[in-house]
Amino acid sequence: MAAHQEKKLAQERKHKPTQNDTQTSQVQWGRAWEVDWFSLASILFLLLFAPLIVYYFIMSCDQYQCSLTDPLRDLLTGNKHLSDIWNRTPTLTYRAAGIYSLWVAFQVVLYVFVPDFCHKFLPGYVGGVQEGAVTPAGVVNKYEINGLQAWIITHVLWFANAYYFHFFSPTIIFDNWIPLLWCANILGYAVSTFAMIKGYFFPTNAKDCKFTGNFFYDYMMGIEFNPRIGRWFDFKLFFNGRPGIVAWTLINLSYAAKQQELYGQVTNSMILVNVLQGIYVVDFFWNEAWYLKTIDICHDHFGWYLGWGDCVWLPYLYTLQGLYLVYHPVQLGTANAVGVLMLGLIGYYIFRATNHQKDLFRRTDGNCRIWGKKPEYIECSYMSVDGTKYYSKLMTSGFWGWARHFNYTGDLLGSLAYCLACGFAHILPYFYIIYMTILLTHRCVRDEHRCSSKYGKDWTRYTATVPYRLVPGVF
Repeated sequence: MAAHQEKKLAQERKHKPTQNDTQTSQVQWGRAWEVDWFSLASILFLLLFAPLIVYYFIMSCDQYQCSLTDPLRDLLTGNKHLSDIWNRTPTLTYRAAGIYSLWVAFQVVLYVFVPDFCHKFLPGYVGGVQEGAVTPAGVVNKYEINGLQAWIITHVLWFANAYYFHFFSPTIIFDNWIPLLWCANILGYAVSTFAMIKGYFFPTNAKDCKFTGNFFYDYMMGIEFNPRIGRWFDFKLFFNGRPGIVAWTLINLSYAAKQQELYGQVTNSMILVNVLQGIYVVDFFWNEAWYLKTIDICHDHFGWYLGWGDCVWLPYLYTLQGLYLVYHPVQLGTANAVGVLMLGLIGYYIFRATNHQKDLFRRTDGNCRIWGKKPEYIECSYMSVDGTKYYSKLMTSGFWGWARHFNYTGDLLGSLAYCLACGFAHILPYFYIIYMTILLTHRCVRDEHRCSSKYGKDWTRYTATVPYRLVPGVF
């Protein structure tokens, strides 16, 4: 879906918000104002079980060679008790706490105190100070886009240590993986709790806060839209990109180093996982300025869902393929390896090309060419909280004429490639594609509910023109 937010209309087109206007705008952005029983049940389930799911997967690899059924079998047959499994689990250590504290502090320094210089010499890269999308209250925040720079600096130092300085082992992340899990949980809960308290007592912008009156929902989904400390430290941008996504490639490199240490070689499946996921990570930071216009920044409030999720869920469950390959090294045949690589690259091409079409359409206000032709679109309008009327265009050409979320289709193909690199001996590596299918399908529904509320009858015209969500002719 390609929506271009245009400049405000002339003063005579503005109007004061009526009660109906306000109610309409309240459902345009972010999460709900009121909580139904199903939403509350879902929130409670995630708050209770998401941390246990992460622990179960990591523990299964550490104690059961990545089998998801053997722990349950031991518990059900009485061979082991929960206390036996828990007592074998590594605890929080001072070493892990030190590693994690230095890691987060280093990323904060790179984010806040090192202005971007990559955009000065990398053609096509957009970095430095950039504006985000207009918020529900009509605010346009500015961001220091320097994620690619942080990723490069971090990895240059990582390789310099691995090959020259030897201050620490390249396997340091794997060797402290479970103690680091406790550190990540502490940070995730701490930042989520702080964000909630901040939203109540000293929000960055009170007009961009949402309160449902339900503690659990507000804690999970967040109160503040864009919580900040000072001028530049934006919670959503920092925790969405750093420290989790910067760490993603380092975690995979640590897994590869451990495989080399244990078996004397790095398998082609491990290389494929590192390369394909590395492409995704670099793409994220190369397009970080574009990311300011995505659902995470434009719609989600900052709560436990983003705070804990970015600290724990992302680095621990998105890297399961590499972790699995440490315990079960897989050497793919040439044809299979090429097939996995091609699937991953095709998925990436669809993901990037689709998003590029949307970005080009948005930046040029539709004055561009998509697949050699002038793009077709549907004009629509919406209101902000302050009653200002904005106009948008929803593109119906290119990949966006095939399906309303075809970028997600590419994302799913790439996700499947990560999993296929691990073979078929265990289900654990396939958690990622299962999770991403559920997540992106839910995002389709959630995003379209917002767009329907935001654009009204214009959205109905759009869905009639582009009837499929993910797979043309199917869904």
